Amino acid sequence: MRKKNYLISGVTLVEILIAIVIASIMMMALFTSYSVINNSYSQVSDRASISRVNRNVLSMMLKDIRMAGYSDVNAQRFADSSIQPILITKDNSDCDSMTIVYGDRVLVSGVIEFPLYQITYECKESKIPDMKKAKDQQGKRDALDLFAVYKTKRKWSEGGSNWLDPSTDSDQATYPASLVVDYVEDLILNPIGEDGNIINPPPSVTVNSDMLEKIKAVDIGLILRSTEEFYRINKVRTAFSLDETDRNKVETDKFLRDTIVVTAYARNIGTD
Repeated sequence: MRKKNYLISGVTLVEILIAIVIASIMMMALFTSYSVINNSYSQVSDRASISRVNRNVLSMMLKDIRMAGYSDVNAQRFADSSIQPILITKDNSDCDSMTIVYGDRVLVSGVIEFPLYQITYECKESKIPDMKKAKDQQGKRDALDLFAVYKTKRKWSEGGSNWLDPSTDSDQATYPASLVVDYVEDLILNPIGEDGNIINPPPSVTVNSDMLEKIKAVDIGLILRSTEEFYRINKVRTAFSLDETDRNKVETDKFLRDTIVVTAYARNIGTD
């Protein structure tokens, strides 16, 4: 029986090399596209994250400012000069601070009580070490040249006529200075009067005291910086403040800065 010879065809070495080159080009194109998309997604995600943190902090402050000056009709009235609905302390170069006072109505062991609370928002120097700075002899690095916002809640002592220490007052609603947000560039607070203009200087028990009950709103500007470098190159970037141009943040670096400005209306001040 005669055997049939079949023609067996294959590929040459040149064809294999060409196929490898084409496959390599396709893989490089896919990898480049993936890198671009991944970097774009990371930037959008980081921008959304810092903006979300900023909004959450301002939402907290909005809620407290709206409560400023509230007092239940059955609550005891206090004439102490330290009890003011809103007190704002300005700082020409760094973060401003704010104290808010309002009353509450709670049921304790079947008895209704009307506690008076004081909320304080203030900035302190950030404690996060700057990894770009060299360690000292103790192996520690200097902290970032940024701020952190802290919040404190105190309770008024009717008998002692003073604000109690929140760490020892046994009230579950109070707390000592607690971190709200870090990586803060600036916190700007401007009291707004009945005419819609900024009250300058901010009223206190010694300055502009007749305007204490005329604060109708507070303009808040919060500038946060990203935790990691955001841009590829160093460039002069400006984070604008409120009406105080001297407090604009002008830096040459790769960090992203997010600024949110809102107006909080103090609905309970001057309503008695």
